[in-house]
Amino acid sequence: MIQLYPHQEQSLKETEKFNRVAYYLDMGLGKTFVGSEKMKQLDEHINLVVCQKSLIQTWIDHFKTYYKVWVYNLTDKNELQSFKHHVENKPPFPLVGIINYDLIFRRKFFLQLENYTLMLDESSMIQNEKAKRSKFILQMKPDNVILLSGTPTSGKYENLWSQINLLGWNISNDLYNKQYVNWKKIEVGGFPMKIVDKDEPYKNIDRLKQKLRDHGAIFMKTDEVVDLPEQTFITINIPTTKEYRKFQRTSIITIDTKNLTEFKDDNDFYGKSNTSNNVELIGDTTLTKRLYSRMLCGQYNKDKLKAFEDLASSTQDRLIVFYNFNEELAALRKIAQKLDRPISEVNGQVKDLTNYENENNSITLIQYQAGAMGLNLQKSNKIIYFTLTEKSELFEQSKKRIHRIGQNNNCLYYLLICKGSIEEDILQTLEMRKDYTDELFKEYIQKK
Repeated sequence: MIQLYPHQEQSLKETEKFNRVAYYLDMGLGKTFVGSEKMKQLDEHINLVVCQKSLIQTWIDHFKTYYKVWVYNLTDKNELQSFKHHVENKPPFPLVGIINYDLIFRRKFFLQLENYTLMLDESSMIQNEKAKRSKFILQMKPDNVILLSGTPTSGKYENLWSQINLLGWNISNDLYNKQYVNWKKIEVGGFPMKIVDKDEPYKNIDRLKQKLRDHGAIFMKTDEVVDLPEQTFITINIPTTKEYRKFQRTSIITIDTKNLTEFKDDNDFYGKSNTSNNVELIGDTTLTKRLYSRMLCGQYNKDKLKAFEDLASSTQDRLIVFYNFNEELAALRKIAQKLDRPISEVNGQVKDLTNYENENNSITLIQYQAGAMGLNLQKSNKIIYFTLTEKSELFEQSKKRIHRIGQNNNCLYYLLICKGSIEEDILQTLEMRKDYTDELFKEYIQKK
């Protein structure tokens, strides 16, 4: 039998009368248990869970451990066929099928499915109602809906309509945007474009929050229900390179990657080469210039690589490191190898936490997209942000990998930020988006 925490029981009690619910619980508050217990209460024979690909096995193990159900990995064609068969010929136990967001819209079978409960883990994944996954899910016909997320909108209320629709709030997308978002028109290259007003982006926020609660949404912050250790954020300023500054002026630069890893006060641990490995970066569009500017603050910044090495050398504690690009991974891995530290990795190709679990001095290198959500890493209390993601939900979720139930030590976050660069702008935007996300939770906190 599952033993729930008081805040989890409270969430279930407050949504007892709803068959469409959203548990917007701060990361680390156990949304998995709340969602699965609500699914059990709804008592449908057919249940479908949609999650990230990396979390499919986690959900399978969860249901097999705690519930008397038949569980199917619907990414496997044979198990999908078995699931279909048992949908038509009811077995003695409820069915739970698990599938990922990037595959569900390729399975037209789910559009015909009836009399079932749909649970979306990290429902922020359907913020864009025009994306294939979102369009498909909005066409489905579940009797019951359970939404789980700690960052439902990434601080962008204009991205909330898909989840509102699933909760049963009967408001059109156009009307929602008119009532709650301040849009303004601008011209870009002679073409009209609609953007959210930067100075006052949203309106009628109190009404929006109340309507969400009236339709089964629960908002809960960690520090209101669980006494977790403090979080301390430490910014380490890194100088920008002359290459970065030149690229901002000219939008074109050639980088000699051989020189990047030969620190003057180092013993050339990457090895010297007589040949130059030149990389040419051309920022011929706004997007490519932004992308290469970020890279020039990370993998192509010798001072940042050295700062990471110095920081990793200063402790033998477990370290969690977040990064963006494969080239960053290669550089960080070599530094960890030089320091003779055990390495774990989570990225699009690998999920190996063996050294994290077993070695006190391990360094775990995590790509945001693959590991910012869903991992329990509270054996560590230190995160290094080598570079920043531009996605607010990934940044906020990443912090909670260590700051969650079971953490006994104060959590330290080291942000390596290139001064006077695009990274300062990204950090400012992330902090603004966090403020708007927190605003959705505020009334609940005050009420309690």
